[in-house]
Amino acid sequence: MAGTNEQRPLCTGCKVDALDTSEKSPTFVPGRYGVVSLGLMGGSFAKAFAVAGAEVYAWNRTRSTLELAMIEVVSGELNEETIPTCELIVLAGYPASTVEWLERYAHLVSPGSIVIDTVGVKRVICERCEKICRDYPFTFVGCHPMAGTQYSGFAHARATMFKGAPMVVVPPEMDEFERASVLERLKELLAPCAFGSFTLATAEEHDRNIAFTSQLAHVVSNAYVKSPTARDHRGFSAGSYRDLTRVARLNAPMWTELFLDNADFLSEELGCVIGNLQAYKDALDARDAERLESLLSEGDRIKREIEGR
Repeated sequence: MAGTNEQRPLCTGCKVDALDTSEKSPTFVPGRYGVVSLGLMGGSFAKAFAVAGAEVYAWNRTRSTLELAMIEVVSGELNEETIPTCELIVLAGYPASTVEWLERYAHLVSPGSIVIDTVGVKRVICERCEKICRDYPFTFVGCHPMAGTQYSGFAHARATMFKGAPMVVVPPEMDEFERASVLERLKELLAPCAFGSFTLATAEEHDRNIAFTSQLAHVVSNAYVKSPTARDHRGFSAGSYRDLTRVARLNAPMWTELFLDNADFLSEELGCVIGNLQAYKDALDARDAERLESLLSEGDRIKREIEGR
């Protein structure tokens, strides 16, 4: 259970044998957190932990952001001295930087600690990070908090960002007892965030679903505002426009990484929506009222079925 210094389950595939593992004592301080990258996600984790009264150590590429966070949120810098003292480390950077940080500092993570990420793709991240941690006696768990806004940066982070939100968890391969133990402890460590649910998935299940629920929505929204009419819409728009364009505003470098790391599933979803849009266009061009009404009714029916109404 969280709050003890008993030996924890190891990362899957660790090359350290049972005898060697037992001789390696945890160095973490129970309930101490580390956060890598203080953007919207990392900043929100740090603020949630801090509000709960926990010690939080952080690293951020931009020093001024870290110094700002250290005024009220962060207890100190996450460095070679403090990494071994953290029970949970949250990697909240872009995909490539997440892997790079773990490659550089995995050897400093305490035996028995848990390291999670917040990246919006899981196949690439889990494969690379699990490979890195294979030689070390800590557990890496792929995670994706299903929360956020169209804004980015520490200034928009908030302690309540994850309240009631789902957390998707992609645990490494391990026996059922180890998995249950790791997940129970992870839930306890993440309790300050107040997630509404924890959904277990494989990396492939995650990426296939997220291509539809998140990535496709960003692409469609971003493409939608490229209509020449968008510049003349003022006075003619209301809720529909706001809902469809909310995520057109995005962090282009980060989303480029995410889209390319999930290109196969995202391209498949784009092909599907392009085909569906073409059907509507064909019905309009033919002035085919019967066909158009059928398409609209089908979409309405599917939405109601999904919502259980």
